[in-house]
Amino acid sequence: MDDSAVESELLGWLRLNLVPGVGPRTVQALLERFEGPAGIFAATPEQLRQVDGVGPKLAAAIADSDRLAEARRERERCRDARVDLLLASDDRYPRMLREIFDPPAVLYGRGALLPRDALAIAIVGSRRCSHYGRRQAERFAGTLARAGLTVVSGLARGIDSVAHRAALAAGGRTIAVLATGVARIYPPENAELAEEVAANGALVSESPLDQGALPGLFPQRNRIISGMCSGVIIIEASRKSGALHTARHAHEQGRDVFAVPGQIDSLASEGCHDLIRDGATLVRSPDDVLEALGPLVSPARTEEGVEVRTPRELTLDDQERAVLALVGTEPLHADQILHACDLEPSRVLATLTVLEMRRFVRRLPGGYLVRTP
Repeated sequence: MDDSAVESELLGWLRLNLVPGVGPRTVQALLERFEGPAGIFAATPEQLRQVDGVGPKLAAAIADSDRLAEARRERERCRDARVDLLLASDDRYPRMLREIFDPPAVLYGRGALLPRDALAIAIVGSRRCSHYGRRQAERFAGTLARAGLTVVSGLARGIDSVAHRAALAAGGRTIAVLATGVARIYPPENAELAEEVAANGALVSESPLDQGALPGLFPQRNRIISGMCSGVIIIEASRKSGALHTARHAHEQGRDVFAVPGQIDSLASEGCHDLIRDGATLVRSPDDVLEALGPLVSPARTEEGVEVRTPRELTLDDQERAVLALVGTEPLHADQILHACDLEPSRVLATLTVLEMRRFVRRLPGGYLVRTP
C-alpha cells in the first residue's frame, strides 16, 4: 500500500480503537463478518448488531462519524509525543505478538522495538512481594537480561517493577506492557521507571493515549505480555494473583510457563505451586529457563548480529557461537568445519567437544556432525 492508504487504514483502526466497549474479542468478531475497518464503518447499525457482542448502543457508537475527527487528533498527539502507532502489517510490530489469536489492532509504542526483542521472556508476579520474591525477580531478570533476552513485564508494583529495574541495572533491554495509555502511567509512582524503560526498551499499550486504569484492562493486557515472549516466569503468585491470568494466556498461546517455587506453606506462592502441580515447569535458576526454552519459530539475532536459533545459545561465548554457526541441520564432516573456521584446528576441535557435551551438536558415524534438534 502507498503512504496515503496506510494512513487511511491506521486512522480507521484508531477510530475503532477509540470506541468504548470494543475490546479484542469484539474486534475479532467484527473482522469475521467485515473486511477491515473500512468494511466495519461502511456497515449499517442493523448489520453491526448481527455480530456477537454488539448491541444497539455499541453499534451506534461504532457508526458515530465524529470519531474520525477524534482519531485524527489522536494521531497528531502521537506524532507530537513521539509515540509510534503500529499495525500488524508494520515490520516493527512484534512478530510473536502478531501470531496470537487476538493481537492488538493498533499498538502504541514509546521507545524502540528492535528485532532482538524476539528473544524475550516475561517475568510477572505479586504486587506485594516478599524479600524472597524480590530477590528471585532480581536474579532471574538480571541474569537473563545479561544473557541477551529482553525482559517483558507490566510495570506494576512488586515483582514487575523489580524485574524492569534488574534488567536495566544489568544493562539489558526491557519492555513494559501497560493497561493504561502510554500518556497515563499507572501506578503514578512508576513514572520515573517508565522513562527509564522507554530509554532502554519500550512502553507499549493497545489503549488510547489518555486511557486511565480500569480493572478489566489488566487481565486483557496480560495476553500481550505473554504474546510477546517465548515463555513466562511466575514469581510469588497467590491463588488470586493477576499473574495467573498471564500464565493462562501463555498456555493458550503455546508459550512456556515457568514457576519459581516458594516455601511449601507460603500463601504468597500457592499459585506458583498450583501451576507446578498442573504441569508448569519448575525453575530454580535462570539456567533452567534457558535450558527449557525450545527452538525459536524463526532465528533471531543478538545485538552483535549473531544468529540465535534457541535462547539456550545465549549462554555460549563468542568462540562457541562462531563454531556452532558452522554446524547445520544437515550432517557436515569435521574436516569441512575446520576448513571453514578461522580458528586454530585444535581450538575448533576442543570447542566442538564442548558443544557436544552441552548437547548443542551431535556426532555421527564417519566424523560427521549435526545440530541437536
